[in-house]
Amino acid sequence: MSARIAYLGVTDYAEIHALQVCLTSKRRDDTIPFDIFLVTEHRDTFTLGRSGGRENLMVSEQFLREKGIPLVQVERGGDITYHGRGQLVIYPIFHMRKAGLTVSEYVYRMEELMIKLAAENEVHATRSSRNHGVWVQEKKLGSVGIAVRHGVAFHGLALNVNINLEPFFWVNPCGLTGVQMTSLSNERGKEILIEDIETDLGKHISSVFTCSITQIAKDHPDIARHE
Repeated sequence: MSARIAYLGVTDYAEIHALQVCLTSKRRDDTIPFDIFLVTEHRDTFTLGRSGGRENLMVSEQFLREKGIPLVQVERGGDITYHGRGQLVIYPIFHMRKAGLTVSEYVYRMEELMIKLAAENEVHATRSSRNHGVWVQEKKLGSVGIAVRHGVAFHGLALNVNINLEPFFWVNPCGLTGVQMTSLSNERGKEILIEDIETDLGKHISSVFTCSITQIAKDHPDIARHE
């Protein structure tokens, strides 16, 4: 199986959400005959998933507006979470049906990818039997939230690399009370850059998803919306 990877740099959440929806439709009808992994960092955003409620927002929406941070309702699973610079976000546009994967098997692979990336940076991350994502002991390092349309998965994972952790205190992350968030930099006690993580990202995606990876430019026609 072959796949593509595109490094999009720092983006607005709404822009990449619209791109995902467009590419999911193209992947579903085989206009794009391969899976695509979109790699980005977002400017400050809170997103609220299908099972989310505003009761897990611990500050007022006015507070967020004053800081210029949008709160966006989305169709992925899960509750509320924060995205910001220093967080590696990967959105696979992935045909689970063609790959023969169930949702639980797919989520397992997303977690496995984060575990491998953490290990590459000497951080021991594990799964939790109670909650999705990856953890360093009782601290949450990375999250998974997906949506599926006609067998094609979109949305994806968010791995905290050197992100400012303060905004996580403004919510119950993923709807969980009393959960402490962490980052690779926090666990290592030194700064780890997104660029450091991206260096071996293609190798780990290829291993976890059993595919060959080809990098494409962020303005490549295959990931243009053409709407």
